[in-house]
Amino acid sequence: MVALSIADGWARVTGRPQAVIVHVDVGTQALGAAMHNANTGRCPVLIFAGLCPFTESGEIQGSRTEYQHWLQDAPDQKAIVRQYCRYIGELRTARTVKETVARAMQFASSDPKGPVYLVGAREVLAEKVEEPYTLNQEKFGPIGPAALPQTAVETIAGALVHAKSPLIITGYSGRNHSCPQQLVQLVDTIPGLRVFDTGGSDMCFPLSHPSAVGFRLSFDPVTTEADVILILDCDVPWIPSRNPPRKDARIYHVDVDPLNATMGISFFPAHGRWRADSYAALTQLNKHLAVTPALRQALRDPIYVQRGQRLKEKHVARLRSFAKLANPPLDSSLNIHHVGAAIKAAVPSDTVFVVEAATCSMDLSDQLQAELPGSWINSNGAGLGWSGGAALGVKLALDASGRPKLVCQVVGDGTFLFSVPSSVYWIAARYGIPVLTIVLNNKGWNAPRRSLELVQPSEQALNASNKEMHISLDPSPDYGGIARAAAGREFGGLKQGLFAGKASTTAELGDMLKEAVNCVMSGRGALIEAVLSVGDKGESKAGI
Repeated sequence: MVALSIADGWARVTGRPQAVIVHVDVGTQALGAAMHNANTGRCPVLIFAGLCPFTESGEIQGSRTEYQHWLQDAPDQKAIVRQYCRYIGELRTARTVKETVARAMQFASSDPKGPVYLVGAREVLAEKVEEPYTLNQEKFGPIGPAALPQTAVETIAGALVHAKSPLIITGYSGRNHSCPQQLVQLVDTIPGLRVFDTGGSDMCFPLSHPSAVGFRLSFDPVTTEADVILILDCDVPWIPSRNPPRKDARIYHVDVDPLNATMGISFFPAHGRWRADSYAALTQLNKHLAVTPALRQALRDPIYVQRGQRLKEKHVARLRSFAKLANPPLDSSLNIHHVGAAIKAAVPSDTVFVVEAATCSMDLSDQLQAELPGSWINSNGAGLGWSGGAALGVKLALDASGRPKLVCQVVGDGTFLFSVPSSVYWIAARYGIPVLTIVLNNKGWNAPRRSLELVQPSEQALNASNKEMHISLDPSPDYGGIARAAAGREFGGLKQGLFAGKASTTAELGDMLKEAVNCVMSGRGALIEAVLSVGDKGESKAGI
């Protein structure tokens, strides 16, 4: 889990795959939910696992020699991860190892990117190559980005311009750090065009822009208001049972995987659907709008200025509401709004946030208000425990690329436990990878409660406490103690161990954040447990 999450984090920053090596079937199973995350998060990773030797009596070098060689001989080891992979392959002879690896890397690095899995038995790995050879890797590159056909450019651009309430729904487009600027250019050209981020996987559009709807997990009434919708690199644009589009809305879908090929059910309708790279598509749309006289003339209508002004007024009011929510509660206790604002105020402006905050993620996004491309990274998967290893991978990738930045992991309490923190913090200390971790302690898993209330909004469900639902984490573990014990007495060769603290009030949090940030900037890892004031149903009690 941790190794693959580290590789996942590296890929989120660089777009390039790292390799993860695991031990036969049992190591493959230990990858667990990280396989799901790499698949849904479109992260290129090469995984190699051994196969049990296929000879028993020493017939050739590599034959079985140990007890476990029989126990670990699964009938179909590759089936364990097949449905999460872009490619499954096997090393069958030493003479084609390089070609097989190169082919796997092509699949991992071609859109939609994702994990690939190779296996090889010990007899093959022990095989001697009498005549070593080289492989020209330039001839085994990934598939290049695809563009929209000109007819699609004209259709989409015309529809957005002539719409009364146009909307772009996105999720992954910010993975290419050049995309947010292209998206800003597009909405600036068409005043009144709004952008809704349903995945929160990457910083796709700055929240400071008046056209920003913000990050919501597919559910927002804005989807019910639009008369033209452009879905751009997005898996789940809305929840059909809760906020479907208008029946008369025109819908267009541009994505590297517009059919959601790895999902069993995905029935989102569209009047036009194209497999294309989002950056290429946005560049084409912006160029077309700039050189098409009829569209330029249409955009001179005063109605567009009025639409843009209305959005600015609503946006100012919305930001004020966020700021009001972030005010310190009267009783000095903590809620997610104040915690998010305090984190933003304490860290450098170019901080990269690695977020796995579950039910707190959307409120956190409202307060962090990430602006820079690549500054917000979310797994976009449902395999909890991703962020522990991912934050280490993100930090390693930034340092290796010559762009060292503070990396701040913000994680829910239950999710923190899923991340295998004993491994995460030992690795961080052993290899000197300083990350600031904020554990949001709301004393339980609130996501199951929300699911229950959506399906069975009965009085019994609404009144049940978290303990009665068996989703409570009260009494809470010592999260800082877990991390500190795993990291040991010295962090990365320094004579001090990991910094760990626990804050329950606004004053404690402010002071502790300053100290923790200084520690991380000096090379020490740090963890702060922010204890949110909640009731027995997980509801916020701050200020009450």
